[in-house]
Amino acid sequence: MHVALNAYFWNRPHTGSGQYTRQLAGHLRRLVSDLAITLIYPATPDEPEPLDVPPGVGTMCVPTRPGHLGKVLFEQRGFPAACRRVGATLAHVPYWGPPLRSPAPLVVTIHDLTTLLEPHYNRGARPRLYNALVGAAARGANHVLTDSFSSKLDILDHLDIPEERVTAVYLGVSPRFSPQEDNSLLAMAVAQKYDLPETYVLYLGGYELHKNVMTLLHAYTFVAQALGKDYPLLLAGRKPEAVSDNYPDYDGMIARAGLSDHVRWLGYVDEADKPLLYRRASVFAFPSRREGFGLPPLEAMACGTPVVVADGGSLPEVVGSAGFVIAPDDARGMAGAIISILVDDDLAADLRRQGPEQAAKFNWEHTALETLRVYDLITN
Repeated sequence: MHVALNAYFWNRPHTGSGQYTRQLAGHLRRLVSDLAITLIYPATPDEPEPLDVPPGVGTMCVPTRPGHLGKVLFEQRGFPAACRRVGATLAHVPYWGPPLRSPAPLVVTIHDLTTLLEPHYNRGARPRLYNALVGAAARGANHVLTDSFSSKLDILDHLDIPEERVTAVYLGVSPRFSPQEDNSLLAMAVAQKYDLPETYVLYLGGYELHKNVMTLLHAYTFVAQALGKDYPLLLAGRKPEAVSDNYPDYDGMIARAGLSDHVRWLGYVDEADKPLLYRRASVFAFPSRREGFGLPPLEAMACGTPVVVADGGSLPEVVGSAGFVIAPDDARGMAGAIISILVDDDLAADLRRQGPEQAAKFNWEHTALETLRVYDLITN
């Protein structure tokens, strides 16, 4: 079998789609030594060749114009043409961007339907046209993979794809996310790099409107009132460059709520540094309204960090009973959960024990094995 893998997100490991593509390719290659994998990637002036490609995995570049139009042309023309050139027996698009026509049996992974179901992503003709295009293409795919049963139900309800052609396969967590710090000198260097305080609550993720960070800030007004400055909230991840329909005015909210001494922007975090940030956090908060899976809270649990998440999409499936699951609009409930963990040592210790046990149920090898079963199903 020769799998052509759309590698549009390969060089974006800070995204869920990027992590998924990398982990899937590496584990598929290790599980089946005679499986041929070719990464098909767009080549633009500002896009480097794929970085950190696993041994034995091939690559092919497709010259592409930059921007949204270039992305669509790559997905609809460049990727299928490259599949034909490399002689692929199966094409896999690991995000919601499949082509309408494929020269080989087509698998598409739809992580979630956020851009379709959240109204603020559908303003204007361009996003509506793109959703219509990739929705029609997904209905024509041989099989759809998705990250959770919550996302599977959304796909069945909104894309009208037969249930037998949709398979939910959970994602995994890398072994580097664990409670043990492996090098104290390295840990000290990372802590100094980000100027980490002794104790803190951590958010790490995106800042789009559906990530619901505004509710977390509202919740933190109660935390700050109860506990003062001892537990600042660190906001990790790329800070939005400007306020827009998709990115609220976070700095304005922080100033209006009197949180300037209680909230700090940490900025972009290197992948290699994430485990230490999780381990040193007293609580990891992830208030997203809609997630196809939710890698950050899984990684935090694997590191032994207590988590507080919103009851959004797949998050209850991932967290189970190993963390607090709060209604996404319940700022007081979110604050109560955070405060409870911070002041109750026994509760915090219990969650630190349960987190790694829950996280151990999710591993990338299982993700790859279940994906291989789907490959075999549609090629035999």
